Amino acid sequence: MRTQVAIVGAGPAGLLLAHLLHRAGVESVVLESRSRAHCEQRIRAGVLEQGTVDTLDESGVADRLHREGLVHHGIELRFGGRSHRLDLTALSGGRSITVYGQQEVVKDLIAARLAYGGALHFDVAGVRLEGIESTRPAVHFTQAGQAQRIECDLIAGCDGFHGVCRPSIPAAALTLHQREYPFAWLGILAEAAPSRDELVYASHPRGFALFSMRSPRVTRLYLQVAPDESLDEWTDERIWRELHTRLEADDGWRPNEGPILEQGVTGMRSFVAEPMRHGRLFLAGDAAHIVPPTGAKGLNLAVADVRVLAAAIAAFYRGGSTAGLDAYSETCLRRVWRAEHFSWWMTAMLHRFPGDDTFHERLQRAQLEYVVSSRAAAASLAENYVGLPFAP
Repeated sequence: MRTQVAIVGAGPAGLLLAHLLHRAGVESVVLESRSRAHCEQRIRAGVLEQGTVDTLDESGVADRLHREGLVHHGIELRFGGRSHRLDLTALSGGRSITVYGQQEVVKDLIAARLAYGGALHFDVAGVRLEGIESTRPAVHFTQAGQAQRIECDLIAGCDGFHGVCRPSIPAAALTLHQREYPFAWLGILAEAAPSRDELVYASHPRGFALFSMRSPRVTRLYLQVAPDESLDEWTDERIWRELHTRLEADDGWRPNEGPILEQGVTGMRSFVAEPMRHGRLFLAGDAAHIVPPTGAKGLNLAVADVRVLAAAIAAFYRGGSTAGLDAYSETCLRRVWRAEHFSWWMTAMLHRFPGDDTFHERLQRAQLEYVVSSRAAAASLAENYVGLPFAP
């Protein structure tokens, strides 16, 4: 096979990149190791920044998002037995967030890809990159037991943290920055109508908790737990009891209970690989960086990456300019490190760390009090949470 851009990974980054390239008249082939069903059903992030919604809207794949997405104009912070609402829209100059599951974004992008006949291969195996430092790289893979080879001009590595693209770069050419956090999130999906219209972040002596939602009928909730926590230790009764303890405050609100549809434990890390480009290989999304989910930035950073990459690739084919490709890593990393800092800051402010003493606990409390009492501090949180505007 021959194409202009080979894209490894059919998550939001790879699929959106393929869609943006199609709109710019650039041909691509997308390869994915998992099945279509897996990609469309895997529950991941669900908070979309204003800029992410705008990008999907501008590219013509946001019709269902606007019908089913839940627009939020604020969040709540709960600590010390009290609730404090931050008006994100007022504090950020009119911007908001939209709750719409990552799997729904993936469904919309797959449908768009197939509608215009774009090449999209699921269930591939043995993906291997060749010649990424040359002008004629290639991707090898097998599908249904048959060996395949794609010749291309550029490769986009959108295959996640555990993918094959980043390890294809010589170790000496990459600098890895990472931090493992000493806790994890136990997350559940419950068949229960959300009892609050906005997300609730709770800092409690027993640990962090988060109230979110995926639809008018499904609630998403999280509890801070140990990184090696066993789900066998968490009965439904214990989960709900702990959620009520950590989330409830002085206003009488409590989350609705319902059958637990799904549960799992997710470890937390911060990770950045620099640079995000080597030769003709360009990393995007989780292949290049990971953030703890507290700041709701993972999916949004992937969208920001491919916006930059799609524009750079379009300029390359339109007039032969490599300026955008050459600046890709530096451009993206400015936003990545801002998001890394915000996600670390939110995580540090809201979670309990093993070995915390009273001094650290009082510092956390002072930070929370400052955020909810100072318009400047609240505006800083809001500006980062709804997402910084994209450069013109």
